[in-house]
Amino acid sequence: MKFVNKPLLVVEDDKVDVMTIKRALKEIEVSNPVVHRENGEDALAYLRDPDLEKPCVILLDLNMPIMNGTEFLREIKHDDLLKSLPVIVLTTSEEPQDKLNSFNLGVAAYMTKPVVYRQFVELMRSIDRYWIGSELPDAN
Repeated sequence: MKFVNKPLLVVEDDKVDVMTIKRALKEIEVSNPVVHRENGEDALAYLRDPDLEKPCVILLDLNMPIMNGTEFLREIKHDDLLKSLPVIVLTTSEEPQDKLNSFNLGVAAYMTKPVVYRQFVELMRSIDRYWIGSELPDAN
């Protein structure tokens, strides 16, 4: 299954970061729709809605209100219908414990948000090349 038109789910509470992600994706000509949720709880509701298409990849911040990224990871990795979705942690945290916790919870990648916009674009390009063009088995 190719992910050309499947949505990207961005779970991020910082509106500026969401705008930066969307701008970078547009610049590198990623045409997938971007679905934004501000916290893990809202993202879970989206993912568990049977009428909504599952994303090809989830870009997840760790530090969010209501349900943070680590709590979100625990939930989806214990859900048989969601656990195969690739999750990329995209965060400002460089804490070794955050990285360890994320990988222990099955993330596909852990990336620190660059401060320089050009570097951010290149980070999005690497995500596009690898994840958006990847193939995964159907989770049915």
